[in-house]
Amino acid sequence: REPLCDVCVQRGSAFSELGLSIHFYSQYLTQIDHDEICEIVRSVPPEKIPSYRYEGLPVGEHAYAGCLRYYSTGTLEDQYLSNDVLKRYFEAALGTTKVMLRLTSHHDFEAACFHHGIYIPQGVVGEVCRSKGIRVSTWNTAYRERCFVFSHEDTYHHTLLDEPVSAWKDMTFTDRHDQEIRQYIESRWLGSQDWIYFHDTPDDSLDTLVQETGVDIAKPIIGMLTNVMWDAQLHYRQNAFPGMLDWILETVEYFRQQPNLQLLIRVHPAELRGIQASRQFVVDEIRKAYSELPANVFVIPPGSNINTYAAMLRCNCVLIYGTKTGVELTSMGIPVIVAGEAWIRNKGLTIDVTSREEYQQVLKRLPLAESRLTEQQVREARKYAYHFFLRRMIPINSIVPTPEEKIPFKVSIESLEKLLPGIDEGLDLVCDGIMNGTPYIYRSEEK
Repeated sequence: REPLCDVCVQRGSAFSELGLSIHFYSQYLTQIDHDEICEIVRSVPPEKIPSYRYEGLPVGEHAYAGCLRYYSTGTLEDQYLSNDVLKRYFEAALGTTKVMLRLTSHHDFEAACFHHGIYIPQGVVGEVCRSKGIRVSTWNTAYRERCFVFSHEDTYHHTLLDEPVSAWKDMTFTDRHDQEIRQYIESRWLGSQDWIYFHDTPDDSLDTLVQETGVDIAKPIIGMLTNVMWDAQLHYRQNAFPGMLDWILETVEYFRQQPNLQLLIRVHPAELRGIQASRQFVVDEIRKAYSELPANVFVIPPGSNINTYAAMLRCNCVLIYGTKTGVELTSMGIPVIVAGEAWIRNKGLTIDVTSREEYQQVLKRLPLAESRLTEQQVREARKYAYHFFLRRMIPINSIVPTPEEKIPFKVSIESLEKLLPGIDEGLDLVCDGIMNGTPYIYRSEEK
């Protein structure tokens, strides 16, 4: 059996060459700690783990999200050994919490920067740091090639939702910037400027859409875009539903009773083509509830080459839960209704609902009388899209893609001089943000 620690220890050893202090869990956990953790894990029932708090911190939520990610499902129901695996994640979460509480008590940290900001251990690390008043920065790969998203204080899953409109509302946005973001959004149909994309040969033919799905373009079509079931399953206060599946099934049921409307569901291609393929599929879940799909509900499966954007352009409006595609759709003038944690929420550009009752009232308005946004609304949507894709996604020159490798990028520098201030503007911005708390906004509009 391959030792479990080898990979992390090997990567961490790179820091020892720089003469930096490396802290190990074993330095901060005693046998008494281990015994206490084991007793908590033994005594807390699996169904209570997601809501469990330790020292006031939501460690159970992060353990549960990490376990869902491990199984690549949106629920642990009927998953082999799921209770045992969840308890192992819970144990790791508790251990990380104790380590971080002790580490931050022994050392005076001013700032912390780490990947993602959710799951185990990063989510718990962030919770402890924030509780201690330590400035937190989190990062993740962005869609655009050689770009990264950094956020202050919390995971970008939350900060991009709560980012104040003032961060982009008053930015310079000329016809040149409008053309620039339009060209980038068009490039996303093929993924030509991205290192995260899901189709090599997307098909935008209307004939293909009709032949594969059976949808009738002469009748009103309402689009629906799903997410991968397991991704970033953290509680967010503005979600109208407990989870995406509840939203999907309630929507299908509504349309079943509305034969004059058509629902066109585009299942996220990442169910099959993501870095971590899903093990719970939207189509299967719908079939569990409906042995036969309602006659006015049509599905584009995850493996289909039908172009998502082209399909949604045929719709009166689009229903979304957490997909970032709402940013592009509003930029194309398509009205979007948001029921979950999509990043386009709270920008004044979409119809945002926060409860089941509110969602039902919005559905009763379909098809929308105005099937396209106004010219001014589209201009504002493109301004936000510019901010989202070209300002929040920070280019780092020393990072190069490695598409054939398991890790899709690497650091490529000839000497440490390439890392000096003034050489790489994006890297300078990131360093300034970590050290001084300045905004993680790359001002492309000034270039």
